[in-house]
Amino acid sequence: MSRWIRSSLVALLALAAMPVVPAVAQTNADCHLYGTHSDGASYCITLPSLSPWNGGLVIFAHGYVGVDEPLDIPWSQMALPDGAGGVVYMNELVNSLGFAFATTSYSVNGLAVKQGIVDVLDLVEVFRQRVYPPAGVLLVGASEGGLVTTLAIERYPGTFAGGLSTCGPIGDFRGQINYWGDFRVVFDYFMDRPGFNILPGSAVDIPQRLMAGWDSYYVPRIAASLTSYPSRTAQMLSVTGVPYEPSDPVATIGETTLGILWYNVFATNDGIEKLGGQPFDNLDRVYGGSADDLLLNRRVKRFSADPSALAEIEENYETTGVLARPLVTMHTTGDPIVPAWHQDMYATKVAGVNPFSPYVPNTIDRYGHCAFTLAEIQAGFGQLVFMVTQASQTLP
Repeated sequence: MSRWIRSSLVALLALAAMPVVPAVAQTNADCHLYGTHSDGASYCITLPSLSPWNGGLVIFAHGYVGVDEPLDIPWSQMALPDGAGGVVYMNELVNSLGFAFATTSYSVNGLAVKQGIVDVLDLVEVFRQRVYPPAGVLLVGASEGGLVTTLAIERYPGTFAGGLSTCGPIGDFRGQINYWGDFRVVFDYFMDRPGFNILPGSAVDIPQRLMAGWDSYYVPRIAASLTSYPSRTAQMLSVTGVPYEPSDPVATIGETTLGILWYNVFATNDGIEKLGGQPFDNLDRVYGGSADDLLLNRRVKRFSADPSALAEIEENYETTGVLARPLVTMHTTGDPIVPAWHQDMYATKVAGVNPFSPYVPNTIDRYGHCAFTLAEIQAGFGQLVFMVTQASQTLP
């Protein structure tokens, strides 16, 4: 039994008893090794300090970062709530278990799935050159990084020993785009009244003034519309089927609405550019659940996707369900941004390819996007470590 496998088993046992230590906000200055990829992405590597390195490397693939944000490592995405009002950063958790940790900013913000895969692969090579060849590499990702993780595990089983993919659009990427687009056109139908156009542009045409004035001007208008027109709000929720927390409807209906519309506003133009065309299509969609579905379907705005964008999605963004290495996924049932049906669809894909594939899905009954506790992340990582140690007995 190799040292990495043996140490991974020890780490699995340590997860259950790991003490929660208050964390100080992490920055690039906390990296033991910090540098830049050849494509301009920044990377960070941290090594265990309180225990010997077990030879394993954990890479974190981060989620979506807006195109209006600086190109840098998003440390806030690696802060795990400890249940007592504090946080534990992922690099601290990983290092405490004896693993080395590494992450990358990717070379671009916005839609960065393709670049994310390139950069996590390059990060493995960077680690080999600057530290030492790792005995095994585990890939962990959240949201957009969850898709990066799943695609990388499917495509590069010789590089990664296994992956933990959380809250990612892994079931149907085209369906994810349509989910955001459908919500925007239904919102516009119910909330845009004559003389009171809440959001300028359309689901596929986002003017610069909408992005520039989002927080200061448009968010208050959206919030006011939800409370001013309760019947229309209820119909919008019924038609789109988006989740909210019934025990706290006022806050979570607003959170859901603003969250989905934020992605429509800030991801659409960037997505069209990177996909080589407009990907949203609702020409044949039949919407239902309103007080007058006939009128809704007659008046809702319709759009046709560009074939070039759909071809790009099919080639580079859709998962296959083909797994040669262990993969653990996690999803909350009430995720308003990346719906829980993605995990169900991916499980169906995997079962259709090989029902004995090394795959374990985890469903958490909770509202929120990537709303996991520290204990749940520990449990998911523990599952991955266990599966990898078992698979290492039979896989090369």
